[in-house]
Amino acid sequence: MEYQRHTLKNGIRLIHKPVNNIVAHCALMVNTGSRDEKENEQGMAHFIEHTIFKGTTKRKSFHILSNLENVGGEINAFTTKEETCIYASFLPQYYNRTVELFSDISLHSQFPKKEIDKEKDIIIDEINSYRDNPAEEIFDEIEDIVYKGHPMGRNILGTKELVKSYQREDILRFVFNNFHTDETVICSVGNFDFKEFVAICEKHFGEAPTRLRNFERSKFSNYKPSNKIRKKPVHQAHCIIANEAYSAQDKNRNKLIFLNNILGGPGLNTRLNMGIREKYGFCYNIESNYTPYSDTGILSIYLGTDFAYLERTIKLTHKELAKLRNNKLGSLQLQRAKQQLIGQIAIAQESNVNELLSIGKSILVYDKVDSIDLMNKEIEEIKSEEILEIANEVFDPNKLSSLIYKNDN
Repeated sequence: MEYQRHTLKNGIRLIHKPVNNIVAHCALMVNTGSRDEKENEQGMAHFIEHTIFKGTTKRKSFHILSNLENVGGEINAFTTKEETCIYASFLPQYYNRTVELFSDISLHSQFPKKEIDKEKDIIIDEINSYRDNPAEEIFDEIEDIVYKGHPMGRNILGTKELVKSYQREDILRFVFNNFHTDETVICSVGNFDFKEFVAICEKHFGEAPTRLRNFERSKFSNYKPSNKIRKKPVHQAHCIIANEAYSAQDKNRNKLIFLNNILGGPGLNTRLNMGIREKYGFCYNIESNYTPYSDTGILSIYLGTDFAYLERTIKLTHKELAKLRNNKLGSLQLQRAKQQLIGQIAIAQESNVNELLSIGKSILVYDKVDSIDLMNKEIEEIKSEEILEIANEVFDPNKLSSLIYKNDN
């Protein structure tokens, strides 16, 4: 079934995919995240994600959280470097209830001082919890190294000191400066008529004042490789190797997704998993990740291993990278890798929540959604020579940064 689209007069874009399913999903996605924060606003986008549920002109926090839960639905939210998203799952007869709730909390939140003060303690607990997990913390710190001195490198949660300092006026100023109707998408996947969906969105969002973005984000430049070792009270060594990579707009983006899938994607037969974990048993977790942003990207390889195996595991990782730089994929290897990625994409789209968030982001970044047939066609057209060239660019040893967490022993 094709995606159905409509744009409200104020610039808010709607996209809907009809599916014959008992559960429906809807999301409000805004093209604003931690990279849009000023230096004294670090953690503000995430702070708003929490406090936006704490009261509106007509609802208290309890009524917001109970509105969908009372009819068996679920509501949640998340913040990334570039997006803020509220999303919900519910029975299709509650579309109006869901969209009205989205409208109320996104357009009429009051951010009560009492609730703000209470939420500060919750977010500080979240920061403490995150710092207790080195396997998560190291991912943020490597971005701070790669994007040194730029908002892209900042931790999404912010610092305890800044979180403690935020007041209602700070929140309202950030919302006014960064939340715009032409950078907002309402996306839906469910068994529901599109005309009714548009009418509901018109009813609850159509009167929102038009607010267009009139600035461009600060672009990152001047990446310089760096290698750091941090002493931390950890029970195993954690290591990340990373490089700046292609943006979401780059013509090589899908090819790097393909290459990353071969190197250390979710499959059990990746080069890293087979060549290090399965062959030597040196580590439980070894993976690679490619995250494209609107105007930059990052490729990272993470491994956690016993201190005694750290150096050997890093050497084996670089050995696998060298193979990809020096050896062109054979025709059989290439075809198998294509079949694997095509299958993974199909399985991922079987989750309607995954597809919901994927189409919302696609509209924000590209103002379009590619069909699965088009994605498969692009994968099928990938050539071994292109993958070799990308491997030599992204896995160039002289461009790689690294970060290691180890204890004092």
